This record gives sequence, structure tokens and C-alpha cells, in this order.
Amino acid sequence: MRNSDFLQTDPKRIQISNLRKSYQSGKLKTEVLKGLNLDIPSASVITLMGASGSGKSTFLNILSGIDTPDSGEVLVNGNYLHLMRETELTKYRREDTGIIFQFFHLLPYLNALENVAVPLYISGIGKKEAKQIAKEALSQVGLSERMSHKPDELSGGEQQRVAIARAVCKNPSLILADEPTGNLDTKNAENVIRLLIDLQNRNGFTLFIVTHDQNLGSLGEFRLKMADGILVD
Repeated sequence: MRNSDFLQTDPKRIQISNLRKSYQSGKLKTEVLKGLNLDIPSASVITLMGASGSGKSTFLNILSGIDTPDSGEVLVNGNYLHLMRETELTKYRREDTGIIFQFFHLLPYLNALENVAVPLYISGIGKKEAKQIAKEALSQVGLSERMSHKPDELSGGEQQRVAIARAVCKNPSLILADEPTGNLDTKNAENVIRLLIDLQNRNGFTLFIVTHDQNLGSLGEFRLKMADGILVD
């Protein structure tokens, strides 16, 4: 079994011990994460706030398997990320995580149904099954009547709901939302947050939200703040 003395074998937790990450640019080495420690239940709504440059994005990239730590231990829903090879991290990214971005990142030449189905195709799911799963995901976010519309035919709020459907369609254990309301007006932002919280309650995944919005940050069951590469009270 691949675990350390610190990390327990409970798959229903996020446990991080002494997580460190730095980047090298020429002779300059910049330490971004400076010994993060965290232990919280997985099926939770977690919010992370902090100033630009505090390390939030780097932390998010490590939790998503996009980046790897220099040292430390990271257990997310039973996955020992710090021990995984690249092939294992690729599988983790495809099957266990969903990411929601501020600027939607929808493919402009595909309609809503096709945009949601793309990660399913990449995971090896057949076209017919992928489209059925995508239809169900779009229904969950209230877009049953907009499946054939392309991004430029949808409002900002609708585009973000397509992005949410794309993230949840794989039934991941972890949804990472990076400033999910940053590009929306107040009304659409409230609708998106209500939707995300409802989906988390319904499906039981870990919802990890990075935000600058104080109102959104206050909604977390666990409210984290990052400053200068560490988590602070």
C-alpha cells in the first residue's frame, strides 16, 4: 500500500503534509508553496481565498494533477498524487477531476452537447454513450432546451452552465472551480453558485472553489485563506 506515516488510508479525506513547490527561471528560484498542511473531509464545499501571487493557482494545479510538488505528501480521495507517475496522473485528470474556469473555455465550433461530450470521448467512451451522458449532464444544469446552441448563441451564464455540465459529466470525485463567477454579472453569478452547491449536495463530490469574492468565499464549509505560499487562519 502506497501511503506514509502522516497520510491515513481514509479515501474520504483530503490530506496534505508539508507541500512545497518552487519554480526555476534562470538562476532565480522562486518558492511558491512553503509547507502546506491540510486535513479535511472530502465530500465538502471548500473555498480558498488570497491575493494574486499567494500560490492559489499552483495549489489548484497540484490538486488537479496538472503539476507535481517538489516535496510533501498529497492524498485526494484515495489518490496519492505525490507518488503517481505521469500515466497515472493522466488517468486521474481524466476520470477523477473536473475543472471549471473563469472564461468557460468552450470550443466555439461545437454546440453545447458536443462541448460536454468532448472529455468523454477523450476518456474512451463511445459516441452514442457519451452523447447520452452529456444530455443528462446538461439536463442537470437546466439546459435541455439549449443543447444544439453554440457558445456565441448562449449567454455568459449559460456558457458557464455548459462548462459545469462538462465538469460533472464524468462523475468525478473532485470539482475544482477557478474563479467560476469572475466573468459573470451578479445575477448569473448567484445562479451559478446556487447550481454548484446543489450539484455538490446531490452528487457528493468535493467542491473546491478558488475565488476573490467574499460572498462566495463565505459559503464554504471549510474556508481557507492563502498568503505568501502558506495556508493561514
